[in-house]
Amino acid sequence: MPEPRTAHTSDLTAAELAAIRALLDDSFEGDFSDDDWDHALCGIHATVWEDDALLAHGALVQRRLLHGGRALRTGYVEAVAVRADRRREGLASAVMGALEGVLLRGGYELGGLGAWEGAAALYTGRGWRRWRGPLSVLAPSGMRRIPEEAGNVYVFPVGAPGPDLDGELVCDWRPGDVW
Repeated sequence: MPEPRTAHTSDLTAAELAAIRALLDDSFEGDFSDDDWDHALCGIHATVWEDDALLAHGALVQRRLLHGGRALRTGYVEAVAVRADRRREGLASAVMGALEGVLLRGGYELGGLGAWEGAAALYTGRGWRRWRGPLSVLAPSGMRRIPEEAGNVYVFPVGAPGPDLDGELVCDWRPGDVW
């Protein structure tokens, strides 16, 4: 299996960015918006290429999550996708391993991501923990609960003891899906 390559958005060529966007559009079957694309930029990308073909992608961007009275510097995983004909080969795990390596280098206090139920086994099998407590967003109009995201948010504790998974977790505001 080819090894993942990591690079900041600014180090990717226009052709590489176009290939990533095409993979995401295909993988999410038309449900990957311009806001979703924007969320995946300005961070570290892990990509797996075979010759000139992009097989897998994931991005790690910085966000602030509020928990326990603190603003946590969070590496937030976005836009994880594997080409349809190459799924179940360990490519998503390889991408996640590369992104987790960035998380663990010391720049972040927490890892976070939002995932659909079908991806839960990938994340929990790698040590990501499902958030059990209430979820909110610090919106322009103030704090707002997001109960529809319950069960879809996972965290990766970087240091001990880790967050209280039953406490409230608040994300910063952004257009489109906030989690």
